[in-house]
This record gives sequence, C-alpha cells and structure tokens, in this order.
Amino acid sequence: MMRAWMLPTLFLLCGSVVATAQFLGGSPEAAGALLLVFVLVGAVHSPLVFPRSVGAAEAQRRSAVDGRPVVYWRAGCTYCLRLRFRLGRGARELYWVDIWRDPAGAAEVRAANDGNETVPTVVVAGRPRVNPDAAWVREQLPPSA
Repeated sequence: MMRAWMLPTLFLLCGSVVATAQFLGGSPEAAGALLLVFVLVGAVHSPLVFPRSVGAAEAQRRSAVDGRPVVYWRAGCTYCLRLRFRLGRGARELYWVDIWRDPAGAAEVRAANDGNETVPTVVVAGRPRVNPDAAWVREQLPPSA
C-alpha cells in the first residue's frame, strides 16, 4: 500500500525543500507558488485521482454480471493517468484494480502480458488489451451504463 504513495510523497518532500530554500532566500511568493505546484503534481500522481479500487476477484465477478471492463493500473503510471483523464466521468463506470495493492491483480496482468506488469491493461469479456485508446474503452461499456 505504501508503494503507491512513494512518488506523491517524494514530490511533496522535494517541493518542501525547494520552497524552504526559496523562502529563506527572501522569496516567500515564489516559495508558495513552487510548493503549490509540487503538491498538485503529487496529487495527480496519487491513487486519489483514480476511482476506488476493488480486488481482482471482485472486479471479475462484477464484470461477469454486468459486462463492464476491468482496468488494471498502478499509481505513478503515466499511461494509466492519461487513460483516466481521457475517460473523464466515464471512468467511474469501469472496475479499477490497483496491481500494487492486489497481488491477484498483478498476477492477472502478468498472465496477460507474458510475465510483464504492463499497465493499463483493460480486460473485456476475458480478453486483455494493453494501453488501449480511451474511445475504445468507452465503446466497450454496455449501453445501460
């Protein structure tokens, strides 16, 4: 669980150091602006940007019932972040599995990608697709969603 927060924490710590140096150098406005930028970058790379994750087994069970895609992701992944932002509000209609929090999810991704943990991996009806376009993912949603 802590692994997902390492990058955002690093951004926050670096931002604090840089802002402190600016503040001590006599530029409190620059210090505040730099700290704000680092905090925002850290927030964007945190798990908070993604919809709530479920376990791989639960996501597969729910997907079998309603046909919605399962997205395997991890915090700090630029491609996952890009997919999340391009999906917009539609991202809430998918089942998100954080492979750093769920070992079964990581195993599913490795099985689909020749042993690699390549994310985002989207599974629709048991068929995986690596780093798909957001438009394709939207097309996979059932009409009722």
